[in-house]
Amino acid sequence: MKTKILDILGASAALLCLIHCIAFPVLMIVPFGISHNAFIDLFFFVIGVFIVFRITKKTKSITLRILFWSSILLIGISVGLDFMFHIHSELILAGAAGLITAHILNFKNHKH
Repeated sequence: MKTKILDILGASAALLCLIHCIAFPVLMIVPFGISHNAFIDLFFFVIGVFIVFRITKKTKSITLRILFWSSILLIGISVGLDFMFHIHSELILAGAAGLITAHILNFKNHKH
């Protein structure tokens, strides 16, 4: 896959993750019988790691690499806390926002 396609896919996945993380607490208030499933967060994390790995292999910008990997690290810490201690951390929101930013910056750096 080309990096441009990976940026679009990664930004879309990060945006879906961010929407999920913001909308889920609101849906918990409404009595639909919805409960949190940490495997959804893990799914987004695995997709993110794969895409970040593929993109950072080709990215020459150290700043973008740091932004990509620090964002995925924040998501990983949050998912780990959720699995180990059942703590849903807001770090996942910062990580998703960082991934969206990194993908947009990386996309803009491409020669189209």
